[in-house]
Amino acid sequence: MTARLRTLMLCADDFGQSPGISQGIAQLAHAGRLSATSCLTNGAHWPAQSPTLRALPQSVQRGLHVNLTEGAPLSPELRRVWPVFPPLPKLILQAHLGRLPQAAIAAEFEAQLAAFGAGARAGHAPDFIDGHQHVHHLPGVRDVLLDALGRMATPPAVRSTARPLGVGFGVKRFLIAQTGGVALQRRLAHRRIRHNASLLGVYDFEAVDYRTLMQGWLALLPTDGGLLFCHPGVAGADAADDPIAAARVRELAYLASPAFSDDLAAAEVQLGPVWQLSETSRRG
Repeated sequence: MTARLRTLMLCADDFGQSPGISQGIAQLAHAGRLSATSCLTNGAHWPAQSPTLRALPQSVQRGLHVNLTEGAPLSPELRRVWPVFPPLPKLILQAHLGRLPQAAIAAEFEAQLAAFGAGARAGHAPDFIDGHQHVHHLPGVRDVLLDALGRMATPPAVRSTARPLGVGFGVKRFLIAQTGGVALQRRLAHRRIRHNASLLGVYDFEAVDYRTLMQGWLALLPTDGGLLFCHPGVAGADAADDPIAAARVRELAYLASPAFSDDLAAAEVQLGPVWQLSETSRRG
């Protein structure tokens, strides 16, 4: 009897951040090596990368990668408060102290969403929403997200960060879940918004053996599937300004190689979507 294949949703983050990142993601998408990509729409490179995104296979889902930590805001409302985005530790602190400029962040969310619609799907909503450095789950930010989804006739799925699985990097996984992942998951279930049941892909970007990391994540993939976020990219002129540029090149090399296909087959895993309602919301 053939075992039922588990499903992995492999999502490449940061499309639009730079030409090299977008090029690497497009290479994997056209080779059938990705399930989705998440788009960073507030940067200067986004408009020029939009045609590349529109040319991706329709099987690759497109998402909005809400950004509040790198670069500058799109909206004049948030630019008046933050001419540039704060670093992640400061944003987390302000969020948990209840000191975020929430109305301005709501305007910024709408601006980034509109930029996605203009560039990716001719005004269509994204297939899903997540956050650069997981900012979408923070207190205040998640309220903005959920309020916006409540105004949509058909809300997109949302990346849940409540259950990060992996071997090692336990402190980082704990912080992801506890800075907002668990709280967001409860509200997604209550509102019956589709999301992933588990999250994989957390590491420090310093580990050079990405294949061993992937084999570990595949071994831990639950029977109901999970979402694995990755950051592939081609080295470009702006690599000096990207702190994880070397990791992007390593990830791209492995994901484009026969070794990745071999590892998927050995683990009896297929790529595909994994959005679902939680058991709580199904019973509700």
